[in-house]
Amino acid sequence: MATSTMGAAAADLEARQLRILRRVEDLELAAQQHRLGALSLTDAEAEVEAGDTEERLSALLAARGVHDFAFRRVPADYYDRTLEERRHLLAAHSVAQLCKSIVMVNTKAAADVVDCSNPKNSKYYVVIVQYMARLNAENIKNFLYTLNENQIPKKRFNMRLAPEEESHMLTGFVHNGVTCIGMKTDIPWVYRQVIIDEAITKLDEDFFWLGGGEVDLKLGMRTSQFLNAFNPFVVKCS
Repeated sequence: MATSTMGAAAADLEARQLRILRRVEDLELAAQQHRLGALSLTDAEAEVEAGDTEERLSALLAARGVHDFAFRRVPADYYDRTLEERRHLLAAHSVAQLCKSIVMVNTKAAADVVDCSNPKNSKYYVVIVQYMARLNAENIKNFLYTLNENQIPKKRFNMRLAPEEESHMLTGFVHNGVTCIGMKTDIPWVYRQVIIDEAITKLDEDFFWLGGGEVDLKLGMRTSQFLNAFNPFVVKCS
């Protein structure tokens, strides 16, 4: 009788252990499915965010009268490739069309010059220059000095590349994703803070490429339409 009771107890314990094991397996499976679902959601959100960038910039361009433009997605190793390889990825006619937007800061501006409210004497400027060219900060300095009709001492102009953190804070775009369209500060809305290298405006193709708001997104547009829409300063700055 005692043996029978012990056997029943052992069987009951084994049955409970099996139920616990099944429950643990069910919980692990549910957790795995949740993780996969969260990963899928993250991927979907990333796709929506990427789509939002194109849609937002497209709307801004169209509102300004720029209709000949295109976006291209590029591989993650885009910046590890030669200019000729990048040209091929964008289907550009020449490497001369490959350009970048860089934020420059006037490190010698007067203490009361802290923002972009004055196009002639701004703390920051966005400069569009070709990748194949060498930026000449001295030319930009001389241009701004002349623009102010010599009313501001030349020593008050010293244009330097803005630190990456500062550029991100001003534009909302990360390194290699910066574009002069749709930035988060007043730089884009007072478009005379944008300087485009004169060489770009003289390209035969009347088309140039630059960052599109994300590292792997590039934006190309007709130069003449960009000039008419945003009225940037055209400066020989390379």
